[in-house]
Amino acid sequence: MLGFLFNERECRELDYVLKKELDEMLFDLNDKRIDGDIKVAIESRYKVIFRMYARLASPKEISKYARNRMYH
Repeated sequence: MLGFLFNERECRELDYVLKKELDEMLFDLNDKRIDGDIKVAIESRYKVIFRMYARLASPKEISKYARNRMYH
């Protein structure tokens, strides 16, 4: 396990980057043109990025990106 110390500005930037990445992955997961195997890889990456984001964000913000396990 690694630990990082971020100042307020760095936390905001990390929050922004993670949200943008989650948005892009959600968009790709809903794209009918993308192959199922690719979607499995995106879903795996989504879980990792979501866990990172969950450490920074409020429960209200986290709920915007939570995916229903029944969805896929």
